Amino acid sequence: MSIAFIDLQAQRAQIKDKINAAIASVVESGAYVMGPPVREFEAQLADYTGARHALSCGNGTDALHLAMSALNIGEGDAVFCPSFTFAATSEPLPLLRATPIFVDIDPRTYNMDPVKLEAAIQKVKTEGALTPKTIVAVCLFGQPADYPAISEIAEKYGMSLIADSAQGFGGTINGKHPTEWADIATTSFFPAKPLGCYGDGGAVYTNRSDLADTIDSLRVHGKASKGDIEQREFNHLPKYLNTRIGVNSRLDTIQAAILIEKLAIFSAEVEKRQVVAERYTTALDNIVDATPYVKDGYRSVWAQYTIETPERDRFQEHMKKHGIPTAVYYPIPLHQQPCYEGISENGDDLSVSNDKAGKVVSLPMHPYLEEDTQRTIINAVADFFKG
Repeated sequence: MSIAFIDLQAQRAQIKDKINAAIASVVESGAYVMGPPVREFEAQLADYTGARHALSCGNGTDALHLAMSALNIGEGDAVFCPSFTFAATSEPLPLLRATPIFVDIDPRTYNMDPVKLEAAIQKVKTEGALTPKTIVAVCLFGQPADYPAISEIAEKYGMSLIADSAQGFGGTINGKHPTEWADIATTSFFPAKPLGCYGDGGAVYTNRSDLADTIDSLRVHGKASKGDIEQREFNHLPKYLNTRIGVNSRLDTIQAAILIEKLAIFSAEVEKRQVVAERYTTALDNIVDATPYVKDGYRSVWAQYTIETPERDRFQEHMKKHGIPTAVYYPIPLHQQPCYEGISENGDDLSVSNDKAGKVVSLPMHPYLEEDTQRTIINAVADFFKG
């Protein structure tokens, strides 16, 4: 039996005719960049998240860069990020000449620890060399960060808040999406994400019209925004009046057409992910060192199903012998990455990030994981821990 870690072909089998028709329609239209499906998808995205504005872009990293640029993050600014996350979360900051401040995580959710966040902010304020500007919280493994608590901290210190939902698009807290608390939320449509396209793609969504206007400008070479045009006489295309330094980050029309079809089944897939996750937890909760913890009122979209073992290398080898793939997110916390030497600072205590980096390991997870196949995975896991 061949077991996929994330079975993208199982999903494709469900909607391949619609996907093929959507791609063919774009090819025949000739509108390959920012064509009508892009605007249609953005409208659907806003409707799904409850945000007033949704803007697509080239990828999830660009989404973060656009968000940070729109918030005027720059030299002398301290931006607080969890250390236990992918490189993209903090990657734009050195490019903007800002200083990443790495914060430890909650040991159960793997998301930013609000208590340690506030301690890190107070430390920066006391030292006085940097200005606490923005918090970037991450919805790791599919579960939203503690946005109610983090947003209170942001408000207390006059800071902005970005929700990095690259893994957590669709995750909610008491039915509400991250833009209920964050100034801007970002996501990625990388193929392996819960909502993924057939290439790269990303999006930014927000309730703030001023930020949406700026991001729309930034993603197309700093073109004139609606507000810019209103302040001067200019009768040509907005892209020929460049009012700020921007980038070229647009979602391809083909990817938008694909995402429209995938978004149509996304809610049903999230429900299927709940079933798969529950089967894992029911079977493994009293066997492995730790199964995922989801807070009351929180809904994870289960980008990954992650367990813990201090004997991770031996565990992965055991699973490999049984033909079962596993993955490690993330073996090196950001505060230990060589690229940040000399250009970042750390919170006082990063012990949880250090500890989890050596223990976490993720099992196959996707909406179409059949029960018999999952039972094979569970039995292999149980054999290791009981052995």
